[in-house]
Amino acid sequence: MPYDDSAPQPESASSVNPDRPWFTRRSTLAVAVAALAPLCLAGWVLVEVTSGAGADDGRPPAAAKPPAAPGSSQPRPQGSASASASASASASASASPSASASPGASAAAVPGKGPLAGRVVVIDPGHNAGNFKHTSEIDKQVDIGTNMKECDTTGTTTNAGYMEAEFTLDVSRRMASILQAQGIKVVFTHRADRPFGPCIDERARIGNEANADAVVSVHADGVAAGNRGFHVILPAKVKGGSADTAKIVGPSRELGERIAGNFTRTTGSAPSNYVGGGTGLVVRDDLGGLNLSTRPKVFIECGNMRDPKDAALLTSPEWREKAAQGIANGIVGFLGG
Repeated sequence: MPYDDSAPQPESASSVNPDRPWFTRRSTLAVAVAALAPLCLAGWVLVEVTSGAGADDGRPPAAAKPPAAPGSSQPRPQGSASASASASASASASASPSASASPGASAAAVPGKGPLAGRVVVIDPGHNAGNFKHTSEIDKQVDIGTNMKECDTTGTTTNAGYMEAEFTLDVSRRMASILQAQGIKVVFTHRADRPFGPCIDERARIGNEANADAVVSVHADGVAAGNRGFHVILPAKVKGGSADTAKIVGPSRELGERIAGNFTRTTGSAPSNYVGGGTGLVVRDDLGGLNLSTRPKVFIECGNMRDPKDAALLTSPEWREKAAQGIANGIVGFLGG
């Protein structure tokens, strides 16, 4: 037992009272030590409990570190300076309270408590940061019902190199936390846990097999500067091969309208000034993720990564939290929450 210089010490010979019997002094000291022992033991237990000491090495468990931003080690098309800027943006994302959650963290929590318990939402983070290293694989053609199309694409980046795939996964994590708080079961199409993909047909299949009440694919656009704002992409009425969207066109539009309205209110962003005629809604028949879906599904392009003003929003953790809240509010409204 370590020496404790704060503990009461035995009386020295010079301090002994010659008038007191020796055994009385020893008895008094023994009683004092006996009284202090339980207090010392109680204090030790309290320290162990409050410090969360581990059973193996007696040290408190280390705090969980935020995961590295997906794709932070990937090469950037714009060169080393862009890669540095992207790493800085990724670090900002990781520093925010919600960015530290691992992909799909909320899906791992047990659902069932909340006003929307029993509902299922599939979140599809657009692209994958690893796609840049697997261009031959993602160029493979897949059947989207009406024709053949690439398995996936790399997605875009800001001029500083912040990847769309990083953005979409971060917003998706934040959405999941919000939806899980409503009791919703959240399923991800991927969690950056694979080297590339999944392909667009597999993304659609995940939503279908989950029997999802709503599916939302999160993206950001990459068009010329000056084109700003968000837009929600709705499925057109398509029938061909394995594609038949007749049953989901109506509910998907309702889902898209609710997301668009809530996104504007929450983020303050205006609907796109380059597609959709100011409505923030666009109908397309060329997206395999929509054509092959049998569940209500929409895409949202949250802004234009190539426009400096939009890029400043997309790289802000605070704005991404607002974006996630706006999308989640639209989903909750669609589900009747």
